[in-house]
Amino acid sequence: MTDHEFPQPPEPDDGDGALLHPLLPVDPPRVGGYWLEARVAASPSGVAYTAHAAGGAGALVLMLSEGAADDAAAVDRFAGTVEKMHIDTVLGRGGRGQETGRLAGKYVAPADSPTPPDATPDAPWAALAYDGSRTAVAEAERVLAEVDLSWLPNLGEQHGPGYALHWIDKVAPGVARQWPLPWPGKPERAGWATVFISWLIMMMMMALAVLIAILLFQTTPPQNAPDPVPNTASASGGSGSPSPQSGSPSPQTGSASPEQSSGSPEPSGSASESASSPTPNSRL
Repeated sequence: MTDHEFPQPPEPDDGDGALLHPLLPVDPPRVGGYWLEARVAASPSGVAYTAHAAGGAGALVLMLSEGAADDAAAVDRFAGTVEKMHIDTVLGRGGRGQETGRLAGKYVAPADSPTPPDATPDAPWAALAYDGSRTAVAEAERVLAEVDLSWLPNLGEQHGPGYALHWIDKVAPGVARQWPLPWPGKPERAGWATVFISWLIMMMMMALAVLIAILLFQTTPPQNAPDPVPNTASASGGSGSPSPQSGSPSPQTGSASPEQSSGSPEPSGSASESASSPTPNSRL
């Protein structure tokens, strides 16, 4: 193969489809613009996922593991392997060390998410064309093997202790920041149609609640006014008419006596006159 020749995309096979495995809790829900669906391959260097873009197009997303993403040599091997692929095979790429090279036009810039200044860079990833065949899965396994060097045969006879990469035990997926945050249990963000329908349903429910309240108040029977609170006078008399002691003036204070009204002298006056006249004894 010359320098100007590049491998062609794999032809779809007629055999059985790829075996799918469920996502694990450590797997991110989305990488770049692709929503992950299932696992199809995994190795110490990374994981291969089936995914779909926002428009529904399927893809095979390869993402380096936590240990491989921290190793600059592993990142370079991954970028070099992606660079050798056919331009129609690579749908997109992103993460650390993937913005340069022949396929730099496939680089997807990260979202403008709020990240701390000392944050770990996003793990390298690449989205490949996927037709659901085992040939595509085998190509993903080959790329991951290029990163962890598991495809290299032993050179000569084995002597001394064995060799292993220092990050071989860090097999968790690398860092993939999500911004804006996805809804729980929803593979895609809500579109304008969904938001408008939700708003319309909410307004209809509010109008129905107001209508029910109006109907309830209209059908309520009229209520009579309560009886007035009785005052102290009626409470003491036991009836509505005032008592003669409190309501009418007494004859001694309010009205004149018959003797005073007729103009005749009072008996008290005659008594005083008799008292003032001399008695027979006093004449003697």
